[in-house]
Parts: sequence; structure tokens; C-alpha cells
Amino acid sequence: MTSIPRIRFVERTGSTNSDLLAQTGAAEGEWLVAAHQDQGRGRQNRVWNSPSGNFHGSTLIRLRPGDPPAAGLALVAGLALIRAVEAAAPATGLMLKWPNDLLLGSAKLAGILLERQEDRVVAGFGVNLAQAPQIEGRATAALSTIMLISREAFAPILAASLTRELERWRTDPVASQALWLESAHPVGTPLSVHAAADEKLAGTFAGLAPDGALRLALPSGEERRIHAADVMLGTA
Repeated sequence: MTSIPRIRFVERTGSTNSDLLAQTGAAEGEWLVAAHQDQGRGRQNRVWNSPSGNFHGSTLIRLRPGDPPAAGLALVAGLALIRAVEAAAPATGLMLKWPNDLLLGSAKLAGILLERQEDRVVAGFGVNLAQAPQIEGRATAALSTIMLISREAFAPILAASLTRELERWRTDPVASQALWLESAHPVGTPLSVHAAADEKLAGTFAGLAPDGALRLALPSGEERRIHAADVMLGTA
């Protein structure tokens, strides 16, 4: 049975992800959206800037018996995000970068952080609706260069999109992954992968493994499967 999204807006909090993780009784489909986050974070515990006017929101997913491997939720969240932005704005040049960064051209428009506690997964979305915060070494973009949309208007679009993509993932994970591939960098794209602090790999995108891992083709002909890493387009 699909849950109907319930969205709660607050003016300020530390982290919407942390708040939902602390609510052990929260049901799937509950959303918390904050105008400001004081302790927003990205992957690998990086600070996530939360400028005014941008979208900072999290939702809860409850893993069910028979669900596909939970690692695939990273791709599901990214697919839901790009579909929501496509529905909200006439943007061209949108592309997913493994596993779920959303690019506008070559610049980062949005990011996602998934955190798990037992059968509970919280997915946090940060979308540059109004402002493009500076990130050292990375270009950023804001949707406001195309059109203006508030977080209150964007939230139900994203919530509905994630509900649809979760249902697709649960009933046909192969189709879900195929749709992600259609929205991502094509096979053969040069990638630079920081798999660990002391390991940097350069290769080309060779597709996805069944569990959603990135398949990286190395110049030697070897293929590596990447389950967690910083991935940049290009080999610089």
C-alpha cells in the first residue's frame, strides 16, 4: 500500500535528516522541510550550506520484506529528483551524476544524502532553487536562472515524484534502473573517482551493476565496481 506524502514545514532546524531519524514512529511518506538548516550536511559528513530560498527537506522510507536491495534507493532518489525538477521548470541540460547529484549543464544543482537505521531510511534533498552556494572546486547552479519556484510549491512535486519512483522500484527495479541510466551521463563518459583518501581512479562509465554500483572501466581493461566514492566528470 502506497503512503500519501505528508509535508510539514518549519522555519529553522539543525538538520531535517537528523530530525526525522530521531522520530522512530514516523511513517513512510512523512516529509520535513525547513526554511533554514543550521547543521545541514552532505555525504562524507561535509557541511551543506542552506541559503535562504533553497529547498532543504527530508523524507522517511520504510524498507519492507521483499524490497530490492536498499543500495538502489540512492538511484531512486536521484531519479525522483530529476523528474520533479523537470516537472517544476522548463530546464534543459539536466543530468544525473552517479549516484544522485543533479547537474544543470556541468554545475551542481542539487544533492541527496541517505542515512539508514535498521529498516528506516531517511533521504535528504538539498536543491538550489534560489541561490547557488559556493563549493570549493565545484561549479554550482541555481534553478532561479530559469524560473522562480518556492520550496512550498516544489515540495509536493518532489514528494509525489518520489512516491511514484518508489513504487516503480518495488515492482520493477530493472525498469527503475533503466530510467536512471536514461537521465545520467552516458556509457563511455570519462570519470574521476576518489574511492578513498589515498585512491584516485580514472576511467570511463561502463554502466550499473544490479545493486546500483557504478561500473568503472579502467584503461588496463579491468573493471571496478564502486559502491561509495566521490565521482567527478572528466579525468582531471
